[in-house]
Amino acid sequence: MTLMKNLKLIFFACLGSLFLTTNVAVQAQKIGLFDGHGDVGAVLKPGSASYNSRTRTYELSGSGYNVWFDHDEFHFLWKRLKGDFILYTRAALVGKGVDPHRKVGWMVRSSLDGKSPHINAVEHGDGLTSLQFRRTAGANTEEIKSKLTGADVIQLERKGNTYTMRVAKFGEPFVTEQVADLPLGDEVYVGLFVGSHNKDVVERGVFRDVRISAPAPDGLVPYREYLASNLEILDVTTGDRQVIFNSPKSLQAPNWTPDGKTLLYNSDGLMYSFNLAKRKPAVLNTGDVKNNNNDHVLSFDGKMLGLSSGVKELGGSIVYTVPVTGGQPKQITPKGPSYLHGWSVDKKTLIFTGQRNNEFDIYSVPAAGGEEVRLTDAKGLDDGPEFTPDGQYIYFNSNRTGTMQIWRMKPDGSQQEAVTTTGEFHDWFPHISPDGKWLLFISFLKEEVKPDDHPFYKHVYLRMLPISGVGQPKVVAYIYGGQGTINTPSWSPDSKRVAFISNTVESSMSPVDK
Repeated sequence: MTLMKNLKLIFFACLGSLFLTTNVAVQAQKIGLFDGHGDVGAVLKPGSASYNSRTRTYELSGSGYNVWFDHDEFHFLWKRLKGDFILYTRAALVGKGVDPHRKVGWMVRSSLDGKSPHINAVEHGDGLTSLQFRRTAGANTEEIKSKLTGADVIQLERKGNTYTMRVAKFGEPFVTEQVADLPLGDEVYVGLFVGSHNKDVVERGVFRDVRISAPAPDGLVPYREYLASNLEILDVTTGDRQVIFNSPKSLQAPNWTPDGKTLLYNSDGLMYSFNLAKRKPAVLNTGDVKNNNNDHVLSFDGKMLGLSSGVKELGGSIVYTVPVTGGQPKQITPKGPSYLHGWSVDKKTLIFTGQRNNEFDIYSVPAAGGEEVRLTDAKGLDDGPEFTPDGQYIYFNSNRTGTMQIWRMKPDGSQQEAVTTTGEFHDWFPHISPDGKWLLFISFLKEEVKPDDHPFYKHVYLRMLPISGVGQPKVVAYIYGGQGTINTPSWSPDSKRVAFISNTVESSMSPVDK
């Protein structure tokens, strides 16, 4: 009897070990960006997680009584991370659902134990959007409700022990809530989650445009130290984003060629041609002009490329032109700083931002070289000039009112008028779609930048507005980037997509979408 009893104990111990091993194996299954997934807490009905590489979406199913009180039950798709991070997604619950408090969102946990300290940015089935957190193991969950309901854009950031939730209805700016002094540990579980708020029900959530970024560390020296880069393509109608290339270096300002086959960008002073079909870059020959910055632009016919390249002896950035196939560039401006931004439709005129007599203004100059003409003279910074495809206007940005706004004028500098007038953000670099219908620009947060600056590594929006300027600008992308994200025209020739750069500490944080 004793022998049989011992054998039974050994059998059940082995069986339990088998189940434990199986559970760990399931949790360690890599899916997309994430290291593993599994149910947290004593759920009755198991959840699941999957990644669709064609649509670039994650789908989770999960049950559980709730994520609340002193313990949690839900399904979790997780990744182990250290340090600071920014988590971004567009999330939605699937179907009508059973309980109005079913949940979908981002979560950060100290462990996978159901009583673990954690924080989550979550949307409920009834639209309630909130920041929920448990400070210590087994403590009751606390909550800060957002002023916004029905958010489908959810971002959760960590800087030290401070967590910031930024949420929005897609197309609108973020609404922000924050929790400080929440020590969850340096290495944490970070991921997407779904909970049904009903132990007998399984609910589903879908997550698109999932991004995990590591922001610039404190003490980073601007223009000397750089983060890695993601080259992305944005569908301006749907807002869907696709990472097509990663680099540990700083890539900046992609231009889209009129044939739709190639992107041109700068990196380390060189120009690169990126083949969209092969997804491979190659150095573009620019002769001995090898200090190129992110103010480069193609002629409307795509045959010529204008460059801005630093020449210390001439006062800074100098404008050059070169055939798009490469060669020895021709110098156009005799002195700097001169930052090129646009060609006229007939290729006869270049427009650039020049610093002359301690003022930044917009100038025109013959593309063949010659005398420059000053087009703006308002006090403050005027920058980013670009011709409309019909040649009737030049759009630019100016901080002459104290806020950086989008303006426009006639090609001779007359009839200068503001296009964006609310002054809610600092708006830079207007780009007109090839069909002449839309205006795209980058917006910096006033609490992060001054009106005369457009630095690297900030929270920025890409916003779009009808060329008429009528209506409220729509946010089409929520990005960690800034300088180099979209300095020069990057519309696709069919006016449906835009190429841009986002940034992170490590290029591996956002793998290329297939």
